[in-house]
Amino acid sequence: MPEKNSDYTRRNFLTAAAAGLASAGLAGLSPGVALAQEVEKAGKKEPGIITRQLGKSGPRIPIVSMGAMNSNNPEIIEASFELGIRHFDTAANYQYGRNEQMLGRTIEKMGVRDKVIIGTKVHTPAQRRGLSPKESKQKFIKSVEASLKRLRTDYVDLLYVHDVGDVETIRDGAIQEAVSVLKDQKKIRFAGAATHSNMADVINEITAGGFYDVVLTAINFTMADDAALLNSIKNAADKGVSIVAMKTLAGGSRWPNPESRRNYSSTTIARAALKWVMRNESICTCIPGYANYEHMNENFAMASDLEYTDEEKSLLSDNSIILGLGFCRQCRECLASCTSGTDIPTLMRTHMYSAQYSNFHHARMTLDEIPARAGLTNCSSCSECTAKCANTVDIDRRIDELKQMYG
Repeated sequence: MPEKNSDYTRRNFLTAAAAGLASAGLAGLSPGVALAQEVEKAGKKEPGIITRQLGKSGPRIPIVSMGAMNSNNPEIIEASFELGIRHFDTAANYQYGRNEQMLGRTIEKMGVRDKVIIGTKVHTPAQRRGLSPKESKQKFIKSVEASLKRLRTDYVDLLYVHDVGDVETIRDGAIQEAVSVLKDQKKIRFAGAATHSNMADVINEITAGGFYDVVLTAINFTMADDAALLNSIKNAADKGVSIVAMKTLAGGSRWPNPESRRNYSSTTIARAALKWVMRNESICTCIPGYANYEHMNENFAMASDLEYTDEEKSLLSDNSIILGLGFCRQCRECLASCTSGTDIPTLMRTHMYSAQYSNFHHARMTLDEIPARAGLTNCSSCSECTAKCANTVDIDRRIDELKQMYG
């Protein structure tokens, strides 16, 4: 049965961490150091945090990282580092730049810039739309430099072109020139693309092109039958392209929908979902988003153990749960059925940001990036898209909810 939510504060976190370290005989070590070691306990060797290498020449980082998009609390960043997290993901337009500022100030205050991997994203579809090659290159470079100022750093470890759903953007010479300039200036270490849709094609293009180093892609257990995506991920990793996973929870443990919460706790859903993703050794790390200590610990708990519990196995084999989550895969198959030309996939992401993440600022921003001719008011509510959805997403209901919120 679902567990009751607890008021999990920083004091609770520190108390629990101290108790756990004391019981393991490691009270003299910081949580991050202690958890990263292998501990001999009762004659049994227990594994520490599982790490994987970033790219061909990057550092090894824990398999669970932090998506900072929904957080505005510096103490969550500090506690995450203390727990053992070393990679923090943000973007130039998260919270209108304030997310980068918060993360940058916190890392600077802690004095651990050389111990963390910072990833950010620039150049959204709306920002790159209609630009000449010269304008695109200049805007890209200025965007990265602005991010560096907000992050209070001379360089960013992972730099993504934000929200890429087409191979043409991967091939864009102006963007590649901008990346090359920034790499020569040592302002970025690894570059790539963040992709929500048409992921397999985008990943395959990055792998074939040989220019980019990393991909941030949506992947979760509701996509277990997406052979094209899974094959593209394996092929990319085999060729040295790092894969970072997002949308790993499919919204299930963070959204009080009765279909997923009837028989399973949020902890079971979160851990099963993250384990499913990270048992794929082609994926370097994942960036589940969280904004409180309870979810932080819930996510990081599986960083040292990827074995399923019986309850987690039950959840992952329960087709009604997978369908009940109603996760939009951004496959874009629904577009062919829409006679009004509405950008349904982006509207579904907008709904996810608002209803599942409670990040209304980012939902509004995502909605505003849709061209007027394909926006919310363009939808005629014909229900054809819902009928065509392979993942049984109730598109009509979600668009109706968006109209009530933003119409």
